Amino acid sequence: MNKVHRKPVDKYLAILLVTLVVVGFIIFSSASLGLLAKSGDQFSSVTFTQTLFGLLGGTICCLLLSRMDHKILKNWAWVILFGSIVITLLVFIPHLGIAHGGALRWIKIGSFTFQPSEILKVGVIIFLAAWFSAKKGSAETFKKGTLPLLITLAVTGVVFLVQPDTDNFLVTVFASFAVYLSAGGSKKHVFIMAILGVLLMTLLAYERPYIRERFLIFFNPDQKALSSGFQAKQSLIAVGSGGLMGRGYGKSLQKFTHLPEPIGDSIFAVAAEEFGFVGASSIILLFVLFSMRCLRIAAHTEDSFGRLLIVGIVILLISQAFLNIGAMLGVLPLTGITLPFVSHGGSSLLVVLAEMGIVLSISRKRI
Repeated sequence: MNKVHRKPVDKYLAILLVTLVVVGFIIFSSASLGLLAKSGDQFSSVTFTQTLFGLLGGTICCLLLSRMDHKILKNWAWVILFGSIVITLLVFIPHLGIAHGGALRWIKIGSFTFQPSEILKVGVIIFLAAWFSAKKGSAETFKKGTLPLLITLAVTGVVFLVQPDTDNFLVTVFASFAVYLSAGGSKKHVFIMAILGVLLMTLLAYERPYIRERFLIFFNPDQKALSSGFQAKQSLIAVGSGGLMGRGYGKSLQKFTHLPEPIGDSIFAVAAEEFGFVGASSIILLFVLFSMRCLRIAAHTEDSFGRLLIVGIVILLISQAFLNIGAMLGVLPLTGITLPFVSHGGSSLLVVLAEMGIVLSISRKRI
């Protein structure tokens, strides 16, 4: 067995991470100009929180966590999961939780607003990585593998869905299954759970009209183009008008006029309009290279907890990225989920960079 040495952080991942952050901030800066045309105060507030809490705060968290022994998280996994559930439930406290777009997902303290489900997502992954690494060789069993996974997703799923936050729950499920399979979980059980998941999603779509509407618009983009299908239609117009090389930095027209949420879940459409097919493809390639490097580090990590934690974090981020991009390109139903490293959300960027600090810390102990 190869001896594990403590090394510097993986330099290739560090370069890819810095590139993603810089490119993301450049795209965000351009997209946020659409707010300047509407409200100077809103533009100042958004750029301030993204820069101070997201970029600066996230960088500090990333650097600190990259120097911390990631095994500390394993010892506190139960506490982290329980704490993240409690924090997320705070959205239901009057005058503390705030609603936007029909969902109660944010907590406001003074002028600072954050989405606690971002913490819950990584809390689930830390817990499952700790559980399965402690139950080596037992993940394929129902009692010690499948059942704990189902209980964890059921409990946290209720917390996600009552807000409602279906999109973040979906990426949490993807990442949780990835951790389970990487730990040696039963493919047969995954297949059965996938079928049950489709049935539950169908039931959820029946109970919640907005989910059903997303699928109907996906199959017929021209349907309700001036109402519920407006964002999907305008995103495709923005992407298509970018052509091969794009209109140029800052020259998107859609962000000023018709495109909803140009700094949120529609930001990839803004980037595609300004940088064209070449720029949009480069962003996708950057995410692919980023995920491949993370998974390579996981493959060279002897510590099972560290390996499972990297797998969970990278699938969490990459599934969110491609659900967002796929929706903007019209190849997936619209989700309303944001693009990691790029979309507005100071707390989201902070948590993402903190997660990458954990991955960089684990990369120090690769074999």
